[in-house]
Amino acid sequence: MAKAKRMYGCTECGSTFPKWAGQCSECGAWNTLTETMVESGGAAAPTGRTGWAGQQAQIKTLAEVSVEEIPRFSTASGELDRVLGGGLVDGSVVLIGGDPGIGKSTILLQTLCSLAARMPALYVTGEESQQQVAMRARRLGLPQDQLRVMTETCIETIIATARLEKPKVMVIDSIQTIFTEQLQSAPGGVSQVRESAALLVRYAKQSGTAIFLVGHVTKEGALAGPRVLEHMVDTVLYFEGESDGRLRLLRAVKNRFGAVNELGVFGMTDKGLKEVSNPSAIFLTRAQEEVPGSVVMATWEGTRPMLVEVQALVDDSHLANPRRVTLGLDQNRLAMLLAVLHRHGGIPTHDQDVFLNVVGGVKVLETASDLALMAAVMSSLRNRPLPHDLLVFGEVGLSGEVRPVPSGQERLKEAAKHGFKRAIVPKGNAPKEAPAGLQIIAVTRLEQALDALFE
Repeated sequence: MAKAKRMYGCTECGSTFPKWAGQCSECGAWNTLTETMVESGGAAAPTGRTGWAGQQAQIKTLAEVSVEEIPRFSTASGELDRVLGGGLVDGSVVLIGGDPGIGKSTILLQTLCSLAARMPALYVTGEESQQQVAMRARRLGLPQDQLRVMTETCIETIIATARLEKPKVMVIDSIQTIFTEQLQSAPGGVSQVRESAALLVRYAKQSGTAIFLVGHVTKEGALAGPRVLEHMVDTVLYFEGESDGRLRLLRAVKNRFGAVNELGVFGMTDKGLKEVSNPSAIFLTRAQEEVPGSVVMATWEGTRPMLVEVQALVDDSHLANPRRVTLGLDQNRLAMLLAVLHRHGGIPTHDQDVFLNVVGGVKVLETASDLALMAAVMSSLRNRPLPHDLLVFGEVGLSGEVRPVPSGQERLKEAAKHGFKRAIVPKGNAPKEAPAGLQIIAVTRLEQALDALFE
């Protein structure tokens, strides 16, 4: 059997060296050598060890591969099941990241306490003691008599214990605290995170255990550690929201077993995270009187529509370069749309500061927000409020045309359900029969949309 040998590999060119150095002698890059383990002594004899996906190498035609529906089991949280694509899959590895204090450990502890009543579950923590985990469970009022908790940071010990306990679901909190004895670098380093995650993924595929990995994030909001970590796992979830706010948004950015960009909405309470089944009602908590610069749009998140309020503030600028500030929207797209508004709407904003915000902390990155964004800017610029019962959505092109967006029918049905009376939409999204009580104003040009706003 081949023995593992410690080497140092360059992350830029892939060259390996027996000793660490500050500069790679092959490509000249600095501080790119990381510790890794390689097999020495040539090809190893067959030992029965399975591959990365938990199976021996096989060759089949696509017609021979079984395409039966992947069995799932519910986590007892409808919003979490939605983000996961319908529930957990046996042998799947889910990486969940977010800012400190956002609720990662809370939602996983709630989930495992609920699952432990139906199947074996193991909670492995490397950041807290068993007493701290028990205190949180007691404070949240969770059942504590079934979930098994272990405090450990050595990956070899964790996997050996898991083989004895045989849990159906396991949580590792967090992957940055786990280390392997085969490497000498400190926990949290690139090589430690990569090798520890590789061992956990291989164990999950071989045993069928569903594993949740908690990941730290950098100050920019990206998951800490090597980028390959996100490629190794099956699902990547991000927790979003302000730490001092009540709403938490769980978004899937990668999912091998379901749709991406699915969104789950939770409310943080003194008893933990509670599901928000109707997020549109939460995001539409508006002032009673009509105010300039406020408009409601319908955004599409995963498999459902959601109504959110877009607010704009346009004010005289005293700077040589007026400010363009956005929260929850793309700042570059705002600059582009302001240029379109000037060219095709005749509305200059080159001497105005423009501030935009999506209420509730939601991030809207789809182009369906274009028309609503311009409507909010126009309302604030003219100091004329828009009606409370008005809905606006649509994509605006550089030539001033208003383009249709996907799932327009579902967006209009959601608006009618919440009592909206008028909707300015692209002509391509106008239904043959409007929902009851909803007047549809179909437009093809930006000029028509502006006229309809202030007619």
